[in-house]
Amino acid sequence: MEHSKTTGQLTEFLDSGIYRFEDSNAVFIDPVRVLNRSYTRFRVSPSAYYCRRFNSTCPPEPSVASNSRKRKRKEKKKPRALNDREQVADQRHQLVRPFLLKAHESLIRTSEVLEVMSNLRGCLGPETSSPGVEQSFVELAQVWQAPLYQITLNFHTNYKQGEDGGSLATQDCEQCVLPVFNNLVVNESSNDVEAEVLTSRYILPPKSSFYMSDMGQIHNLIPAESDFGFSVIVVDPPWENGSARQKSRYKTLPNRYFLSIPIKQLCHTDGAFVALWVTNREKLRDFVEKELFPAWGVTHVATFFWLKVKADGSLICDLDLFHHRPYECLLVGICHGKVMNSKQLLGSDHIPDNQIILSVPGDYSRKPPIGGLLQELAPRLKGGRSIELFAREMTTGWVSWGNEPLHFQESRNFVTE
Repeated sequence: MEHSKTTGQLTEFLDSGIYRFEDSNAVFIDPVRVLNRSYTRFRVSPSAYYCRRFNSTCPPEPSVASNSRKRKRKEKKKPRALNDREQVADQRHQLVRPFLLKAHESLIRTSEVLEVMSNLRGCLGPETSSPGVEQSFVELAQVWQAPLYQITLNFHTNYKQGEDGGSLATQDCEQCVLPVFNNLVVNESSNDVEAEVLTSRYILPPKSSFYMSDMGQIHNLIPAESDFGFSVIVVDPPWENGSARQKSRYKTLPNRYFLSIPIKQLCHTDGAFVALWVTNREKLRDFVEKELFPAWGVTHVATFFWLKVKADGSLICDLDLFHHRPYECLLVGICHGKVMNSKQLLGSDHIPDNQIILSVPGDYSRKPPIGGLLQELAPRLKGGRSIELFAREMTTGWVSWGNEPLHFQESRNFVTE
């Protein structure tokens, strides 16, 4: 009986990309499998997604031979006392630590998941996408010709069955040419669409859309009627950070810029779930709780944690490293609508706090696809529109807004089925 149950869970995981642990408040996600549920003719390349080298995530251990004297000096130094903010951050860590450990132990005990993880990069066959020069939409948007740049959508209208009985071959193609900046670009079809901007190709999933602009244009997303507002809003801001490495990856913004995001106006009449990705900096958490959520009209109801693991199941670094925690936080809140308050939104459902999401990280700062999990939180909101702010990729059924929502949609990140 137990074996049959485990087999059923594994089968569901291989299909959905989500494994739910019964002995802890945790799930394991394989982002590639989750993302591929959005595509018909293309597949996200595992080798392109799982491209990070985890040995550089944490500070390297010093050489014993060359640093023995430094180590002795460090051993003699008394540990520095934590300041007030660091003490609060440490208290938060200690509170969630048991949940993180239990979730990680559940993963380590689940051998069938570990076996699948061991072949994450090759689970869909060899890499066939061709390398190319990455196109920077942030730079393109800053030149005077920006309003003239266009995106060409190639809609394949007819298909025929391939000789092998599986693959689909295209027959006819209709094109749609649209401005790529400050314009809602929609793939209304039920199939993937290949798009072109200048010399680069992009893959757009079915029933998806994006609006590429800077913060000054975000108000264009506010619906004319609140009945057409969004029920789920995910926000992954480019938080200001002192890391030179992060600054070289993407442009960051001061915290005060995010106060002007019109969350309330974007919400559906019935209200919405708002999920905000934050780092473990206590100064940032304090800003969100005391300034940002109140400015947005959001009530914090739960905190989720993304625990990052390697393909062998081990943590990407020690759980208790003070400045290099192997997890990030997702603050989940409710923006009350004109019709229902938080109790009515949730009904009899309760959002459990301290939920743990485990996954192997993708590229730098790329978050796991948790949209489906959020949509399950309240049945009353299921079927409503969903949007991701500061998005760098697209998902079926979602609107993606930001200054580079096509970043991970480049064809080099995909293989044909």
